[in-house]
Amino acid sequence: MDSQQVGDKINANIVIEDVDVNPVDNRRREESFCLPPSDRASDTTSDAGAAADVATAFLLPEPCRREEQLSPPANAASGMAVDDECKLKFLELKSKRNYRFIIFKIEKQQVIVEKVGSPDESYEDFTSSLPVDECRYAVFDFDFTTDENCQKSKIFFIAWAPDTSKVRAKMVYASSKDRFKRELDGIQVELQATDPSEMSLDIVKARAI
Repeated sequence: MDSQQVGDKINANIVIEDVDVNPVDNRRREESFCLPPSDRASDTTSDAGAAADVATAFLLPEPCRREEQLSPPANAASGMAVDDECKLKFLELKSKRNYRFIIFKIEKQQVIVEKVGSPDESYEDFTSSLPVDECRYAVFDFDFTTDENCQKSKIFFIAWAPDTSKVRAKMVYASSKDRFKRELDGIQVELQATDPSEMSLDIVKARAI
């Protein structure tokens, strides 16, 4: 075999190696257990927004998709569920005046009605119904007379968080308060009290006028 033939053989081998040995597909290497295949999504569409999200949802391994589906909503930590009875009782107090007050409590991740007061009960009856060492929400329909001798009423929302209650309970009630108030359409005055003196009848009268 002369030198020309040897050179041709070497060149042929080089060509064969270039054809048979392909570069490693980087996209396959990136597709680890829970890593979204962003390259594949971008290759299949020019829209990097909605199409990428759809591709990622279908290409993720099953364990990753299941983990995403079980993730709680963004607002889960900021509020509790509200039982329908809370809104129904409040509507009856506001429109029909069937109750003087309603006391609510959080139980099993839900705000529920704990007690209602009849129309003839007083403010003292209401305050004595609040536990001394536990947090509560409450609404009270307060009747008063203005300086012009006009009879009026205002609905108070009271966030009761006594100093003796547990710290965790205070945090839960505080973080859920605004969410719960939005369910009660018609609140006119809000009071926050950690001690009975902060929600005395004189304070309520002053806030009402």
